[in-house]
Amino acid sequence: MNDLIVQTITRLLVPFIQLYGVFIVINGHLSPGGGFAGGAILGASIVLYTLAFGLEKGNEKMPHKVSSKLEAGGILFFVTIGLIATFFGYNLLTNKEMGMPMGTLGNVLSGGIIPLITIAIGMKVASTIATLFHTMIEE
Repeated sequence: MNDLIVQTITRLLVPFIQLYGVFIVINGHLSPGGGFAGGAILGASIVLYTLAFGLEKGNEKMPHKVSSKLEAGGILFFVTIGLIATFFGYNLLTNKEMGMPMGTLGNVLSGGIIPLITIAIGMKVASTIATLFHTMIEE
């Protein structure tokens, strides 16, 4: 699409959309949202950029090599967090049993392993949405 107005507005909005997506991912253990919702917002920002500037520019912004590494990294990070609990003899992905804090309203670093889990899910969802969209556009 070669519409100057759409490209200018997209160029202005995408950083704010991505900042909001990161905010939703990071605060997902304290408020509504989390890894899936924030990841969907981040993935949608890449889709918007690709629609406004074309597939070539979209692939420059989020190359397939990077998105596939983020997909694999997100799921590996998630599994690793879960296996840490089992390594210490607790249930998979346990938080309270390990003595981790359960989260205090307004304190982002108070959720134990839950914020790490939401970050892993956010990485996976955002990269999957970008990869699927770019693959469908290429076809």
